[in-house]
Amino acid sequence: MFSDELENAINEQIDREFYASHLYLSMSAFCEHENWSGFGSWLRLQSAEETTHGMKLFDFMLDCDKRVVLGGMEQPPDEYESLLAVFEQALRHEVMVSTRINALYDLASQEKAFAVQSHLQWFVLEQVEEEKTARDIVAKLKLIGNDVASLLAYDRELGARTLGA
Repeated sequence: MFSDELENAINEQIDREFYASHLYLSMSAFCEHENWSGFGSWLRLQSAEETTHGMKLFDFMLDCDKRVVLGGMEQPPDEYESLLAVFEQALRHEVMVSTRINALYDLASQEKAFAVQSHLQWFVLEQVEEEKTARDIVAKLKLIGNDVASLLAYDRELGARTLGA
């Protein structure tokens, strides 16, 4: 159905999705430690979403009778200068993930691996949403600056997020 090269590339993406989950969980821990429970809650849910993304690829590989080979995981950062720095890192990460998803889609296109392309289409569109969300949060945090009342209000707003929202 598809080459060993594409199989390996999908396995690498599974690892990246699980790393993203780990990264967001670490960001959540930082925020909650700094008493920003709403930001922390939002990031926890983002972590769970990234795990779901990894499992979506994991299950696809098994459905295609391919091996899932999980690699090691680097330790994510656990200290940030500010809430803005947390979400700027999140945005950089999402841009990098988009680049890698697009490269994976390109490889599937070159191989004419149509089932892989079809499956990855969801990820391509999801990354548009992920980048937009991160950009919006960064922009709002820049507007808010160090206004504590506004930060507290935004913390409450982000804390109202539910899984899937």
